[in-house]
Amino acid sequence: MFEATKVGRSVSKEDFVEQQEELRTQLLEIQRTLAQSKTSVVVIISGVEAAGKGEVVNRLNEWLDTRGVQTFAYWDESDEERERPRYWRFWRSLPPRGSLAILFGGWYLAPIEHRFTGICNDAELDAELNRIVDFERMLIQDGALIVKFWCHLSEKDQKKRLKELSRDDRSRWKMLPDKAKFSEHYSQYESVAERVIRHTDRGISPWYLVEAQDRRYRDLTIGKTLLHAIRSRLSESIPTEPPSTLGIVDLPDSPSAQITLLDQLDLTQTLDRDQYRDEICRLQQEVNELAWGAYKQKRTTVVVFEGVDAGGKGGAIRRITSAIDARLYRSISVAAPTDEEKAHHYLWRFWRHIPRAGYLCFYDRSWYGRVLVERVEGFAKDPEWQRSYAEINQFEEQLVESGVILLKFWLHVSQEEQLRRFKEREAVAYKKYKITDEDWRNRDKWPQYKVAINEMVARTSTESATWTLVEGNDKPFARVKVLRTLCDAMKAGLRRQPCTDGVYVPCGNKRLREDTEG
Repeated sequence: MFEATKVGRSVSKEDFVEQQEELRTQLLEIQRTLAQSKTSVVVIISGVEAAGKGEVVNRLNEWLDTRGVQTFAYWDESDEERERPRYWRFWRSLPPRGSLAILFGGWYLAPIEHRFTGICNDAELDAELNRIVDFERMLIQDGALIVKFWCHLSEKDQKKRLKELSRDDRSRWKMLPDKAKFSEHYSQYESVAERVIRHTDRGISPWYLVEAQDRRYRDLTIGKTLLHAIRSRLSESIPTEPPSTLGIVDLPDSPSAQITLLDQLDLTQTLDRDQYRDEICRLQQEVNELAWGAYKQKRTTVVVFEGVDAGGKGGAIRRITSAIDARLYRSISVAAPTDEEKAHHYLWRFWRHIPRAGYLCFYDRSWYGRVLVERVEGFAKDPEWQRSYAEINQFEEQLVESGVILLKFWLHVSQEEQLRRFKEREAVAYKKYKITDEDWRNRDKWPQYKVAINEMVARTSTESATWTLVEGNDKPFARVKVLRTLCDAMKAGLRRQPCTDGVYVPCGNKRLREDTEG
């Protein structure tokens, strides 16, 4: 596969100077057009060591307007990144619509290095590559353009280049001598790279293999390819794939005639007030102890609260947070997205709030708005919310695999109880802020929401992230059920064995093994 990158192509200095001026002008023009579009561009610069990846990135920043370009390197992990799921650092790097980001290695750097050094095997590498394919597909279907370059050198040229770099005091080879191990086993590294490229070379996100022996040829080739890729995307529609039909339940056409999971809930369940006081006191004390235990073990807890309007989400959250030290948690109330959030994939604003290891995060409404309010109200097109089920499942799977204790609650009340609570809110001065015209409009669409909720639960209640449906007509019963479920989940989660340094590594996930051994 790499033979075509070892033929010795070159560009003279005179030709480079002539072509560079025209190319730079065209890149600046297309960048101005990009800024007015809804497309974001992610450029991944990867390749063998000493192929000049840093030189390429510097050249692109020279040719482009750097006000619309961000550059990210991933050769080192900060403590902040190590205490969150691996993809958190990549989500933070994603550019807003109309701009461009250049990533050194991107999400390919760790899988290649881990396979080369034996941290993972072929099967585990392929599993990670499948995740990458899904990740890139998700971004592309949301409007992103991903352009991936692999800069390659022959073994002979690499050794020659490394010898040159070893004499340069400004070279990072002077600062990172351990990188030399990649050149000592050239054929093995090339084999791993070929496996990665073949697995992730897709029509919507192809790899471009670039011969890097001649610096001028390398830079012009990458610049021209990037220019062509952006031009093509801006003149074409976004690539799409039909959404998966897995898990869709065939229900009657009339929403009012549909029997759903919510209809199976026994909303008559109640809890005696004396029993409630005893239980709530005991459970609050327990959740406080568990929160400190999770902090000591560096185990993150994410709790999602969804439910009908006036279903009791806020009250349930307060019964938990009032028992926990305020330094240990964050409560996030999700409303309509801001302009900054609209400029990214809808999951971006939720990824950014994932807490560090050992802390708790409570979402009062969440990413499920995509398949609920955005679906019912028409804010998301059918293909957009239909593919979101798989995207959400992948997101939650990554959280759980990284050691996050994840809970999802749906708080439900009857239409009659909701009406009673709406009227109470209108009558009580300190509750008036809770009732809006939007609440009444949503109530008029109860049948449509019921269908959306049923499909949401059916398609996103997975083995690693199940839904807990809470009968909410009686507030004491609902609050105790939520607290008891949270305590049970945290106790079960904390029994799972963390690594010796407190950073949790789930079974089968060797991402952090090199950092925790020794």
